[in-house]
Amino acid sequence: MPHLDRILLAEDNPTDIELTLRALIGLANKVDVARDGAEALDYLYCRGLFANRLPGNPALVVLDNRMPRIDGLEVLKRIRTDAKLKKIPVIMLTASREHGDFLKSHALGVHGYVIKPVNFCEFVTAVRDLGVRWAIVTEPPSDSLPTGSRRLQAAC
Repeated sequence: MPHLDRILLAEDNPTDIELTLRALIGLANKVDVARDGAEALDYLYCRGLFANRLPGNPALVVLDNRMPRIDGLEVLKRIRTDAKLKKIPVIMLTASREHGDFLKSHALGVHGYVIKPVNFCEFVTAVRDLGVRWAIVTEPPSDSLPTGSRRLQAAC
């Protein structure tokens, strides 16, 4: 079986971490968790808690926007300004419905902006759809980043 890159989930809410991990069960990609933006950057740069992780970029970064220490928008900005990281697909999975956050995310080159559904079944379906859409990508994305967004609504 070929090597599949890992998924980085940056999320500070333990319940959302658990729900996301449960929703992604069955994907071939393994999921690593960073509990805030600073840990996410440590992961991407193989430092701190992640100094001994296997090198290489994740197949996908899933970011919450509102995290302690460093927020998701700042993590996204740093990813997009680093030549070694800028081609990683990034999805914002956030509770933020603020139009300004949506606009800033797209200005920074996010691949998708998904508002966390409140309903458990919708949350699981939305995350599962993200995994199917992005985790099985086997080639790096082109230099151009999509400008469209996607708000996944799903029924049980």
